[in-house]
Amino acid sequence: MNCYETLFILKPTLTEEETAKQVELVKASVEQEGGEIAAIDTMGMRKLAYEIDGNARGYYTVIYHKSPAASIDEIERRLRYNEDALKFFTIKYSNKSEIAQFDKSVAACSAPKEEEPKQEATSSEEA
Repeated sequence: MNCYETLFILKPTLTEEETAKQVELVKASVEQEGGEIAAIDTMGMRKLAYEIDGNARGYYTVIYHKSPAASIDEIERRLRYNEDALKFFTIKYSNKSEIAQFDKSVAACSAPKEEEPKQEATSSEEA
């Protein structure tokens, strides 16, 4: 099985439940085709570089997976016919350095995200 990264952008008009359902559909599509999900990175709502179908923003999701080469056509076919998907693409990691980067990306997605420390407001009236 080869290592792949599939990024897709969903319409910004979807609710959180609808977005989660669409991510699950793509995840199920990968698994039905014999693939294994390594990690899912939900990047959230982001501004697009250019408008797509009148949308200036989109909900980005990246799925890192190991799948047979023949399964990619079917996964992309399902995304192509999904009306809620604005754009998608799949990247294949083939040589050793790319696979090392794949493992690094999977580890970064799997690691618990730390919250940024909040800065306490200091009052200038104290003294």
